[in-house]
Parts: sequence; C-alpha cells; structure tokens
Amino acid sequence: MDQPALGMFLGGMVTAGFLAGGLFFARFWVRSRDSLFLTFSAAFWLLALNQALVSLVNQPEANEVWLYLLRVAAFVLIAVAIVRKNAGDASDE
Repeated sequence: MDQPALGMFLGGMVTAGFLAGGLFFARFWVRSRDSLFLTFSAAFWLLALNQALVSLVNQPEANEVWLYLLRVAAFVLIAVAIVRKNAGDASDE
C-alpha cells in the first residue's frame, strides 16, 4: 500500500470509530433522555466530520486551519456538557 492510500484507509477507520461512538451515545440518550449523552453524540459526530474532511484533503495547509475548528467545537461541547451536568447535580442536592 502506498502512503496516500494508507492515510485514507486509516482516516476512514478513525471516522468510522467516531461515528460508532456517536451512535453509542445516541442509543443511551434514547433510553435516558439525558442531555449529556445527546451532547456527547453530537461532539463525536463533529469529530467524525472533522476527520473525514481532513482525510479527504490530502495535506491540510496553513490556510485550511478552519478544518480543525470542528474539533475545537466538539471539545467545547464536551466541556460545556460536563460542566452543565455537574452544576445540575449540585443544585439537586
């Protein structure tokens, strides 16, 4: 296998893993209706979209930094969800 094909293959595998993680959290959201799971699911799907775009663009250059803003948005979603969940638990006590 040549390097570009290997990179596309591995990028596809990582994308599939993020999509599977998103489906995993979506299933828990359907059962519990807890917004934490829905937010995690959305974050994993953003990470999958980011990885797919990065894989499709062979060598991201300096002017294509906007691709990584999806990753930043996913991590911000995760942080906000955790903070909201912890703040909600403290107010229930």
